[in-house]
Amino acid sequence: MPRVKGGSVTRQRRKKMIKLAKGYRGAKHILFKTAKEQVMKSYQYAYRDRKKTKSNFRKLWIARINAAARMNGISYSKLMHGLKLASIDINRKMLADLAVNDMDSFKAIVDEAKKALD
Repeated sequence: MPRVKGGSVTRQRRKKMIKLAKGYRGAKHILFKTAKEQVMKSYQYAYRDRKKTKSNFRKLWIARINAAARMNGISYSKLMHGLKLASIDINRKMLADLAVNDMDSFKAIVDEAKKALD
């Protein structure tokens, strides 16, 4: 039985992994084994952070709404409760966009929420 030589398929597979590890520090972009480990870890981070992005944006929107609400003399939680009582169904993304780009509309919404709270 002939011996198995390191053929072109093996070389292609390794080169592909090294190419994916481009830009990594130290041995992680040179050595096949460490490059492979780091690429696999990077895939795990990417998967996890695709999920995390959604909560990060929600946090950002809440921070923006809270800041704008406090400029109008109401806290974030009271504003959201007032909106629910007033049956104003607007999501946080749109509310944050109004708070940043259209302060007059946001103020009108805050006033409606304040009325509903009273």
